[in-house]
Amino acid sequence: MVRIQVVTWANRKQYRLLLERYFRIRYDIYVKRRQWRAVARPINIEMDAFDTEHAVYVLALNSVGKIIGGSRLVPTLQPHLLGNVFPELAPGGPPRAPDIFEWTRFFISPALRTRGGSSPVAGAVLCGLLEIALNLGIRQISVVCESFWPKRLRALGWSIAELGEVLRHQDGDIIALLIDVTPEAIASTRHAYGIHGPILSDDAAPG
Repeated sequence: MVRIQVVTWANRKQYRLLLERYFRIRYDIYVKRRQWRAVARPINIEMDAFDTEHAVYVLALNSVGKIIGGSRLVPTLQPHLLGNVFPELAPGGPPRAPDIFEWTRFFISPALRTRGGSSPVAGAVLCGLLEIALNLGIRQISVVCESFWPKRLRALGWSIAELGEVLRHQDGDIIALLIDVTPEAIASTRHAYGIHGPILSDDAAPG
């Protein structure tokens, strides 16, 4: 069973150890495994300029409270990856609004990934992400992602717009997307992963 926990600036002290573990897992995945040189640090924690008091963390926990997946949302009216690092990915201008957040740092525990298909944990994180966004009144989500993601998200029934062309980057080909947050996207994602009902528990809902 997967449980989704939301960590914000307001409840960070309550989940301090969990959040520290989350940053260590990010280091293992992005620096050690994917070898993202731009985020490498001399310590085994991966944090960037967008891990601020404005960030919303989506953590997938197993039955014993171990992190098995995660992601992050950052308001686009604050500094964020597309607006401040890769603005060229959106020639028309990176979308910014109070109800548009940026989605970054999506991961699944390497041990739980499945070959030839998407991990059930990925479904839990994606559903949790959309449910949290809807609860927060987020209308759209922007994302800088690998170039294979548009096809994958459309297959889930997500409504997305490509904001520009694919950019060849040292850490892989990337593209910027704008995603509509809708009940229909949540329903189709639940259906795709065999999830029955909300993945976000009442006590995990962001305040």
